[in-house]
Amino acid sequence: MKIHHLAKETSILNKFLSEIRSTDIQKDSMRFRRNIERIGEILGYELSKKLASETKKVQTPLGTKQVEIPVNDVILCSILRAGLPLHNGLLNYFDDAENAFISAYRHHPNNDAEFEIVVEYFASPSIDGKTLLLVDPMLATGRSLVAVYEAIKKYGTPKEIQIVSVIGASEGVEYVANNFPENTSLWIADIDEGLNDKGYIIPGLGDAGDLAYGTKM
Repeated sequence: MKIHHLAKETSILNKFLSEIRSTDIQKDSMRFRRNIERIGEILGYELSKKLASETKKVQTPLGTKQVEIPVNDVILCSILRAGLPLHNGLLNYFDDAENAFISAYRHHPNNDAEFEIVVEYFASPSIDGKTLLLVDPMLATGRSLVAVYEAIKKYGTPKEIQIVSVIGASEGVEYVANNFPENTSLWIADIDEGLNDKGYIIPGLGDAGDLAYGTKM
């Protein structure tokens, strides 16, 4: 798996990352969602450079111009609910993409730190032969992404997989790399040092779904 770690280079991306991490700024849920969306736009732009393209002739009022344009059949597949702002950012750029949504959550059967990933809902067009953008803002243990991939692949085989995340833990990134096919790339804004005993990213930012949409029962 090829890993693209964007925060390794200084850019405006780091400003948005600092704001979603800040306990003061992240209290504004609308700004949190917008910053995740803007990070999605940046990730989508960088990702677009690696897609297949072809030359097209465009007619202007004064002549014609040849332009290299990406031509992949893209499907955006987001993990509910935390993936929605990131999905919107990508959709701002891949505005003609097809869309898919899947649910995945941690279930704690013994009410302790141990959990299993439950996947209950999947709505998608055919993914056969297409470029699948698998969208999940927080790549912690990596188990959610792997569970989602196992559920999705029953419905077809994509041409390639591009995973799009905001923040990940190094061990989660490694787990995903070991459990996805070779034609997978990871586009991630930043990678943190590890996980706490509950499987949350340290220093991370907290629960992205709660910060975007409010606490859940």
